[in-house]
Amino acid sequence: MNCHLCETRKPRRYCPALCSQICAVCCGEEREVTIDCPFHCEYLQEARRHEKGSPLPDSPPNRDIPMTDEFLAEHGGLIELVGRALGLAAGEVAGIIDQDMREALEALIRTYRTLQSGLLYESLPTNPLAARIHERFRGFIEDLKAREARQTGIHRIRDAEILGALVFLQYTEFTFNNGRKRGRTFIHALTTMAEGLREEGPSRVIRPLGF
Repeated sequence: MNCHLCETRKPRRYCPALCSQICAVCCGEEREVTIDCPFHCEYLQEARRHEKGSPLPDSPPNRDIPMTDEFLAEHGGLIELVGRALGLAAGEVAGIIDQDMREALEALIRTYRTLQSGLLYESLPTNPLAARIHERFRGFIEDLKAREARQTGIHRIRDAEILGALVFLQYTEFTFNNGRKRGRTFIHALTTMAEGLREEGPSRVIRPLGF
């Protein structure tokens, strides 16, 4: 029996996405390119341990929103909350990849920029998967604000702070993105954060490379 993909080399690994045996070369070349690798795949997890993050762009977007040590220290809990909300949303949208999440973050940042001026303009992305992330995230945050207002009578979560947290996570996505067509390194980090918050309480904030 030969590799399910190349049909030439001997298979050495079981691929849970294809439910077939494939060779190590095809696994390395097609992982998250033509294969939708599940997070639990042992070979994907091993590859994650050796992947190098990408540098931030020379001119990253939204540099007018400062990511200072003071902001990160003061709003670490909010950043985790926003990351958890994105992770929960990603878990509800089948087939989503990091590029979809990048588009969702761009649209959410545009939306929260308008909210700072007292207006509301939902800047939905044309990508339907990114749009679903946008909608689910906005619904989560608005529900949270409503519960907070009922319980305390005040709104402690400010849109400007959510905007800063989204920009922080946008930079994190840049550095986590492995450049593969179906890459989900950033989404994997977010869903892990969401699971950790459910099971163990607040976890350490993911800090983007380059800061």
